[in-house]
This record gives sequence, structure tokens and C-alpha cells, in this order.
Amino acid sequence: MNIVIDIGNTTGKIAVFEGDKLVEVLHQSNQSLDGLQTILRKYPVEMGILSSVMDLSWMIKSQLKHFPIVIKSVSSFTQLPLNNLYASPETLGDDRLAAAVGAHDQLPNENILIIDAGTCITYDIVTSDGEYVGGCISPGKTARFKSLHRFTAHLPLIDEMGDTPTVGYDTQTGMRAGVINGIKYEMRGYIQEYEKIYTGLHVILTGGDSIHFEEGLPKDIIFDKYLVLKGLNKILNYNRNV
Repeated sequence: MNIVIDIGNTTGKIAVFEGDKLVEVLHQSNQSLDGLQTILRKYPVEMGILSSVMDLSWMIKSQLKHFPIVIKSVSSFTQLPLNNLYASPETLGDDRLAAAVGAHDQLPNENILIIDAGTCITYDIVTSDGEYVGGCISPGKTARFKSLHRFTAHLPLIDEMGDTPTVGYDTQTGMRAGVINGIKYEMRGYIQEYEKIYTGLHVILTGGDSIHFEEGLPKDIIFDKYLVLKGLNKILNYNRNV
């Protein structure tokens, strides 16, 4: 059994896999992994992998130091079951790379657009030749709401909860429509543009905020909440004897 740890900008996740089967997921703070000992007592974990888009806290470093199995960290030197064409692999987020591996594993020999809606929204392409070519990064939902408040004199800090009309009828609904609908239009636009370039493009939507954007997108989009975790598990198995 494998343990997979994904440290994001907002939260952390600990997952257990038996082979390719996802057994359990624990949602954690990105500053502490208190669920590690629970996992260890519950499952006969043999190997582990860690992905982080931020510097690890001293607490997490301490918890990993005392963990009884070796946890491999994803880096630009990690061997992958696809070809990474990114010009600066050392700056590529572990989560983007893992999502690409997870998508390629699910849809080999296909062109894929991965939309990961989290703290940032990323758009990444994996080709039918098994090549990760790169993508785009834009602000996520929360970052957009915060920026409207921070960089203006009078706009309030709001979130996605509430009415989101096509045409806002007051300041809050105008802001909410601008952010939420704006992201949906952005996603549609990227899908349409990439479909012109990549034949038979498949689209996978993932990320913590993905639930807010499922409606209004093409119905044949694949929704996979745990794509990054699955990709990390695939990377770990691929490097089992490395």
C-alpha cells in the first residue's frame, strides 16, 4: 500500500492507495499532517510520495522525519511515465505535473486538457504522444474576490455564496457574476481554442473549486476530484525500484 501526500497552497491531503485503487483521503491543514499516524495504524503502508507547491512547515518536516517509512519527494529529477517538455522543469508545480501523469494514465494516446481549479486555475496540455507541453496559469476564485476588495476603495470582500446572475443587479451580485461567470467563460474559451489545435481533445476538470464550475461547461468533460493524488500514486509506482 502507498501513502500519497499533496500539500497545496490552501490545504493538504493524505491519501492511501492499494495498487491503483484509492482507499481513503484525509483533508488536512497545509501546515501539519496530523493524520499520518492514523494512517500508519490503520494500513500496512510500504511506500510514500510527497508533492508540495510551498515550502514545508517545520511541523510537517518534523512529522515526516519521524515517519517510519521513506517518503519520496517529487522534483524536476523525478522519472515520469511521460515526456516533460516544459522549458523550466524546476519551476513547474508538482501538482501540475502529477495531474498530467494522472490524466495520461487514464487516457493514454489521447490529447488532453487538464483544468485544475484551485488557489490558481491551471490549464495544461498532454498530447497523444505522451508529452506534457505546458499550459497557462490564472488567478483562482478566492484570489479574484480578494483582489477586487484589496485593490479598490469601496468594493467589499465577498465569496461565491449567493445569487450569481448573468447580469448583476447590485454590487455583490455584479462582483460574483464577474468572478464566477468570468471563470466559466475563461474555461470555455480555453477549451474552444485548444480544440482547434489538438484533435479529439479530452477535458478533465479537477481541483478543490471545480464543483463551482461544472455547470455551464461541455457535458462530456470528465470530472476527477482526485486526479493529482492518482497521478502522484502513478509516479510513485513508476519509481518503485528507483
